[in-house]
Amino acid sequence: MRDTISITGISALSALGHSDNESLSAYSNQQHYITSKDLGGTTFVSALSEASQQEIARLRKSNEKYKHLDNSVLYALLVSRKAIQQAGWNEEDHFGINIGSSRGATHLFEKYHQHFMDKGVSETLSSPTTTLGNIASWVAHDLRSKGPEVSHSITCATALHAVLNGCAWIQSGLTDKFLVGGSEAALTPFTIAQMKALKVYADHEAVVDFPCKALDMAKNQNTMVIGEGAAVACLEKGISEKTLAVIKGIGYATEILEHNVSISAQATCFQDSMKMALGELDTEAVD
Repeated sequence: MRDTISITGISALSALGHSDNESLSAYSNQQHYITSKDLGGTTFVSALSEASQQEIARLRKSNEKYKHLDNSVLYALLVSRKAIQQAGWNEEDHFGINIGSSRGATHLFEKYHQHFMDKGVSETLSSPTTTLGNIASWVAHDLRSKGPEVSHSITCATALHAVLNGCAWIQSGLTDKFLVGGSEAALTPFTIAQMKALKVYADHEAVVDFPCKALDMAKNQNTMVIGEGAAVACLEKGISEKTLAVIKGIGYATEILEHNVSISAQATCFQDSMKMALGELDTEAVD
């Protein structure tokens, strides 16, 4: 990379919690944070904690305009506020925003579509509250930012591609700061049904210990579990006393499509992107 890019703020919201201490404590816990929910049948999900849901409820009530927003937008608002506070950004800073989402406003989309199927007409707010650009534009409104707003969807790589985009904008010289990340609120009946139709979801009846075993190469059934949450990072050009970490390299690749999941047996795309990001760095240097 031509320019050094620092991460100066970072925030995440998930089933593991919202605060740094809460999340760190959860990572060291040997028990999982996956629960069961009735979504057209008992289903494993990775849902926000009760405390986090209450925080989102308070945010929704804090502004009249926020009452009609999808959870995917509110999740992004919450983590973005915390991240820029950590980075020390304010309304005077010129920074861009790229917050993507794979599924987008799933709750509102399904709600508005059901209303259309029942009544034959669409509700007034169905379009502006479910469009892809909804997340980044509302975050920009909430933070009073003056830079570019970018939204995109690249399935499972959406948030990581936002990091790539932020680096590209900074390297281009068009801006020195970019807020990047992703947000998902996909725990809805139709979204879960799509995953189950692909035959990749964890079977609630067959699981006896851990529902999701992503790294278990000896498992004899699929164990995917859908979650919800958001994560963002503040990227800045150069190194300062605020630097938490430095992005030394970036990598990207495209998998040749062979089936719906689009991942080769040897995960060639992942390998190529990692090799590109590592560059000349010794792989043994990666912990």
